[in-house]
Amino acid sequence: QLQLVESGGGLVQPGGSLRLSCAASGFTPDYYAVSWFRQAPGKEREGVSCIRGAGGSRNYADSVKGRFTISRDRAKNTVYLQMNGLKSEDTAVYYCAAGPRAVFCQLSDQTYDYWGQGTQVTVSS
Repeated sequence: QLQLVESGGGLVQPGGSLRLSCAASGFTPDYYAVSWFRQAPGKEREGVSCIRGAGGSRNYADSVKGRFTISRDRAKNTVYLQMNGLKSEDTAVYYCAAGPRAVFCQLSDQTYDYWGQGTQVTVSS
């Protein structure tokens, strides 16, 4: 059974850093696109970053380019999202998603079939 479990969220001050983890089971991330999405209160869900394929192709939303980095550890079957330079507008519930249909690592939530439960990230002083 395919399962995604996020962790690493929390409260951080503006300018701070957090690393989110997405532990995958039931599939090998190399063969699926794995992405991070986020949803702030009253807003639509937004694609943040994607990693896909044996070569680790990556895609980032413009709003996080240069601040966030997606990576994976094959041995641990885990995908990470390193978030630096956090801003108040990064506050949201962050979700990990996976699926075989995002062949171009597109950040469209309708492309993904499997979702984690989410982890809260709050950026506030």
